[in-house]
Parts: sequence; C-alpha cells; structure tokens
Amino acid sequence: MAGVLYIVATPIGNLRDLSERAQQILSEATIIAAEDTRHARQLLAQTAFVGKLIAYHDFGEDRQAENLISLLQRGESVALISDAGTPLISDPGFKLVRQAREEGYAVIPIPGPCALAAALSVAGIATDRFVFEGFLPNKATARRKRLTKLVAETRTLVFYESPHRIVTTVADMATCFGDERTVFLAREMTKKFEEHFFGSMAECQLWLQESANRQKGEFSLVVAGIDEAQLESQALDTGLALVSKLRTDLSLKRSVVLAAELSGARKNELYELALKSES
Repeated sequence: MAGVLYIVATPIGNLRDLSERAQQILSEATIIAAEDTRHARQLLAQTAFVGKLIAYHDFGEDRQAENLISLLQRGESVALISDAGTPLISDPGFKLVRQAREEGYAVIPIPGPCALAAALSVAGIATDRFVFEGFLPNKATARRKRLTKLVAETRTLVFYESPHRIVTTVADMATCFGDERTVFLAREMTKKFEEHFFGSMAECQLWLQESANRQKGEFSLVVAGIDEAQLESQALDTGLALVSKLRTDLSLKRSVVLAAELSGARKNELYELALKSES
C-alpha cells in the first residue's frame, strides 16, 4: 500500500480545539513526526495513538525528511504536527512535503487552528490583503533593517514574537513605522491568560510596560499597512528633496524625471510642487 503524509493542525493553546478529524488521523497514523516529542505526548494523550513518535525539526531536516520518505515507501501513514497550530506556518516541513509530492505520495491537509488566521480574524485591521512575516531576526540591526524594508508596505503585516523580544520588537516597529501606526497584539491566544491590545504603536509600548505579565507568553502582532495617501505624501516629500539636490547640475524638468523614478512620486504632481518651491 502507498503511504500517505498528513499535515495535521493542532491546538495553539486550548487542547479542546483539537478537531474530531485530527484526533482520528492521529489515532490511526502509524508514525507521528513532531517538533518536540515531549510536548506531542501531552497532546496525544487525548487520542488513541498507538504508533511511533519521532522528532522532526529544523536541525537535520534533510536527513529526517529522507527517513520519513522511506517510511512512506513502506506504506506507513505519517502525520506531521508542529508544537502548536498548523505545520509549515513558520515551522519546518516544506522540504518533506515537496519531496513527498515529487515522489508521488498523497499529502493531505487536516486543517485546524492557526495563530496567523486567529489573530487576523479578531484584529479589526484589513484582511483582504496581508503579508505574513513570521518571526523577525533576533539581532537588533537585522530586525530594524527588515522592518525598514516594510515601511512602505500597504498590505496588513502579521508577525510572531517571543516573550524575551516583544518589548524591543514593538519599540523597533514604533521607530520604523511611526508611533501612530495601528497595531493589534494578541498574547497567549486560546489560553487561560489570553489578552488583546488594539491601538497605536506608542500606546502598545505603554500597555506592555504596565504589567510584567503582559511580556510573557507567545505573541501575534497584526500591523496596519501604510495608508496610500500617506505613502504618496512621503514619496512627494522624498521627490522634492531629490529635485533640490539634482537642480545644482540639471534642469528642473530632468531633475523631476529622475526624482520621480527614484522616489515613486507622480511626475506631474512633483513637477507642480517643484515649480512652486522655486517661484
């Protein structure tokens, strides 16, 4: 018999969120691959699982994928789970899924909880277009560099963050995006001490400092994208500054053309503003 690879979503906190179908698949699978086998055993205590539990994580992912493919070749049914939520969402596993598909094995999703979707659903921020950034870099310089690249993003931004970096991350976001940018923060979703914050970056920093407990747990952040009008205004400001520098060597018309290309500002609007500034 051909093996099947199941990608099984598990609770992000509240164990009662484990679906009936997920319980059935986990009970019937002959192999369960998990990031943390100790954590997985607590979850599997809710099921009738009698198979084998093995580790699958970032370290040695290629070798572990080969091992699981060999089990599929033997006709085993393999269920991949993460520590919490839907596997492959900011978790290892895509190499295994890709290899299984390339070799002709069925890969079946067993949908369920996902912190990304849960946070978006209650954020009160536009969800028609969004970008998932997962965890930002650990080091401050790299983190700020990444955030700077996202300043002009008009789509909603979603991030995950850990407790020991949440304060510095929000501070860096306030620096890069501005104190007034809207943010929704969810702490410990579906768990006993779940908390939500909605407001500006500046207010979020104050909220985190009000209680040490608010800096504990797992965090999901939903950040509003930059407003189109604000983006256009910034582009014009940048364009005007460029025109001013280019005018020492170039004509106004040529300066505006180059400045519009570099800043993204609309050429006609930039030209009118440049004319006024010189008059």
